[in-house]
Amino acid sequence: MNIYKAALFSLLVFSSVSAQSSYTYRSRNTAQASTTDSARTVTPSVVGQAATAPADVLEMLDENLHKWAREKAKYETVCRHADDPNIAPDSVYKDRLKSLPWIMEMPYNSIVRGFIDLYTVRKRRQMEYMLGISKYYFPIFEEALSQKGMPLELKYLPVIESAFNPTAVSSAGAAGLWQFIVPTGRAYGLEINSLVDERLDPIKSTYAATEYLNDLYKIYGDWHIVIAAYNCGPGNVRKAISRSGGKTDYWAMYPYLPAETRGYVPVFIAANYAFEFASQHNLCALIPTLPAITDTIELYERVHFQQIASVINIPYEELKAINPQYRQDIIPGTPDKSYPLRLPMKYIDPFLARYDTIVAYRASELVNNRRDEVEATRHIKPTYNSGSGAVRYHTVKRGQTLSTIAARYGVSVSNLKKWNGISGSKLRTGQKLKIRK
Repeated sequence: MNIYKAALFSLLVFSSVSAQSSYTYRSRNTAQASTTDSARTVTPSVVGQAATAPADVLEMLDENLHKWAREKAKYETVCRHADDPNIAPDSVYKDRLKSLPWIMEMPYNSIVRGFIDLYTVRKRRQMEYMLGISKYYFPIFEEALSQKGMPLELKYLPVIESAFNPTAVSSAGAAGLWQFIVPTGRAYGLEINSLVDERLDPIKSTYAATEYLNDLYKIYGDWHIVIAAYNCGPGNVRKAISRSGGKTDYWAMYPYLPAETRGYVPVFIAANYAFEFASQHNLCALIPTLPAITDTIELYERVHFQQIASVINIPYEELKAINPQYRQDIIPGTPDKSYPLRLPMKYIDPFLARYDTIVAYRASELVNNRRDEVEATRHIKPTYNSGSGAVRYHTVKRGQTLSTIAARYGVSVSNLKKWNGISGSKLRTGQKLKIRK
């Protein structure tokens, strides 16, 4: 049973302890964070210019798109829930943001206030789903960010990117918790093909995202501009800097950014606020039903989810939920390359004990159903009926020739001419030809 490797631990624990990841990533230069005051009030350069929520933020928050969250969260809450959002005056929101022990600036203005209301007033149910599911993902994010010395508050970026839906796909084709497009995902080492999409892998995509954010910080040196570039791309940020007269403060270049990106930093600040002060707005986390602790096994064989689910009796949907990167429910391991399988801890021993049974179960139907080699049939000269059987007649239609008629009945042109006493090749419309079978 040396075709897989066990004990590659990735504990995803519902606690403040960071997850232990089974993946090792080589760190680049640690990002040096700004220590500017996070309490200031900022007014965008264009007074009165309304900010619209990025379309994908609203899309991800849509009730219909949270079927995945409802399936993964129980409706019992861990705190005393109340419907009153407990709206406070501006001064309270500003003071709360000022109190956050963050490196990144968390300035307050009317635009930020509007997005705080989005989470704490207008989308309360969705917010409670995210509060619950965050307990599964935050340890992963915090571990990856800590390894690079990056601000931990960046863990709230997937709130606005995907609303913690690991299989979310935007209208632009970005996918996963961190919403990578295909070229960027591949540039940061994520495998993307018909069977595997590592943009949907919570751990690998997180480490890829921290690499990307870290590279952007090396360019801009300002975390607000970094997350703006993460949203609209470095090219659009360069244009905004140029149009603002070379200013590299996010709020100074605010009116020159693409319309949806103008709302990106404010909604990020609002997400930080909503999660940190959820209880002050009577928001309670819905308890996730995802497994509290998982372990990772590297497989060097091709295995289908159905084989695993049937043999060790793990719910199929649970298996899919914690292994979302496998697009066709197939783990495409080979002797030369392994792929990770994440399982709830209680299923690890049954999997190891019954591994041989798992890989053999319906193998020919589920995983060994592709042909490795096909023999190509050589060209065979067609054989024609010699015409020793029954006789039928064909009436020649306009445009028909001896060749087309012979091909239609599977006979040779020479036999067709012989049966009908034809010496040349001309036919007349309405002529009757004898066909022998």
